[in-house]
Amino acid sequence: MNRINKKLQEDKKLLSIYFSAGYPNLNDTVSILENLEENGVDMIEIGLPFSDPLADGPTIQASSTQALKNGMTTEVLFNQLKDIRKTVSIPLIIMGYFNPMLQYGVEAFCKRCQDIGIDGLIIPDLPVNVYNEQYKATFEKYGLINVFLITPQTSIERINFIDSISNGFIYMVSSASVTGGNSGFGSEQTNYFNRIAHMTLKNPQIVGFGILDNETFSQATQYAKGAIIGSAFIKHLSKNGTKKIKAFVDNILNS
Repeated sequence: MNRINKKLQEDKKLLSIYFSAGYPNLNDTVSILENLEENGVDMIEIGLPFSDPLADGPTIQASSTQALKNGMTTEVLFNQLKDIRKTVSIPLIIMGYFNPMLQYGVEAFCKRCQDIGIDGLIIPDLPVNVYNEQYKATFEKYGLINVFLITPQTSIERINFIDSISNGFIYMVSSASVTGGNSGFGSEQTNYFNRIAHMTLKNPQIVGFGILDNETFSQATQYAKGAIIGSAFIKHLSKNGTKKIKAFVDNILNS
């Protein structure tokens, strides 16, 4: 069973952390992964930096730009992660845009992920229909879960279609804006969370965008299986480097 599916079966609310590979420094990737697992994070999204990140807000864009300047590439990331399963056991997901994967070769990319021990991919700009018709069989061949995003504006028909072709979790974007936007959730978001929760989808949902502290983590996970933190953690890395990760995670999980 895929590590993501095993983790989703645990009787707890899940904390997933996103960061840009190669930030703040090119070779920080592995130590950040090890540190996050050591301090109680359930799942990690490793951002593969790209020059035109459509869904990312200014904080993640800046970290991605710096990672590229540091020398991060797809091949560098794969080389950094080649022994990661000797020290990290929690689910690892690569989040990136489709262009670098196409350039690498989709099948070659998926095979490399399998060899390393990557469990899933999040590709915001890969259309659902294109994935289903052209790439789903390849992803499944290499044991990779593809995670799709939904927003408050996503139609019921599209949500149900995404649910039907998914086999992990659905990334429930808390708003239609880019990452790192609003802080805290108003009635519009909580109504949306509640509406999706009552659709009784077969795949659990994990909320992203706008999670930054214990309060927002608790709000999001009242309606969903877990929550994803990206921009707030990037800001922490910008300020503290790879130090004080324990304090950051503790602040999310413990009020």
